[in-house]
Amino acid sequence: MNDAEGAAGAPTGYLAIPESGSGPGVLVLHAWWGLTPFFRSVCDRFAAAGFVAFAPDLNKGKIARTIEEAEELNSERNVEETRTTLLRALEYVQQLPAVNRAGLGVVGWSLGAFWTIRLSTMVPDAMRAGVLFYGTGAADFGQAQAAFLGHFAEQDPWEPLEDVRQMEMAMRRAGVELTLHMYPEVGHWFFEDDRPEHYDPDAAALAWQRTIEFLRTHLSGA
Repeated sequence: MNDAEGAAGAPTGYLAIPESGSGPGVLVLHAWWGLTPFFRSVCDRFAAAGFVAFAPDLNKGKIARTIEEAEELNSERNVEETRTTLLRALEYVQQLPAVNRAGLGVVGWSLGAFWTIRLSTMVPDAMRAGVLFYGTGAADFGQAQAAFLGHFAEQDPWEPLEDVRQMEMAMRRAGVELTLHMYPEVGHWFFEDDRPEHYDPDAAALAWQRTIEFLRTHLSGA
């Protein structure tokens, strides 16, 4: 495995390349906490599974340790700057010699899931697969060409079931290929092992397995 950070010409972020030296490209979009060691480790896990994974830093180096800090950072966020960062990151991954497929996957957690949805309509030709971890969003899904996989918590005041179902209906009306999984007896952030008060190892392991299978299916023929 070859990890690189701040590679020449790249937006600030974290890059992980599989031992084989090549693979399908995956953009990893962190939650509102920032590009923490956990999300770097997710890139490494994707690389171990055969993907070239890049996580852009959407918080410009800032890390939130509490919900209050994360809310403050999010209130300061410049949406246009974030949009530009994501487009640069996507272009960077597309141009990496290690990426051996034309279409990319995008995987996002919470805030990152919101931007995963946005990217599916901003660059529909570039994105073949999107994975959402406990995050929703509104968009003109008629423009999206990606297939979607969603992981949502049954007990989640941050992303209530009503919002999930509204997004699901909008996607299905637009003809988007969508698979949704609801995880019982867990809450928001259940996948993040650096949030011990929320982390659920069984649900996280199942969500990871489903994510890898989904990306292999939709990116293998890209």
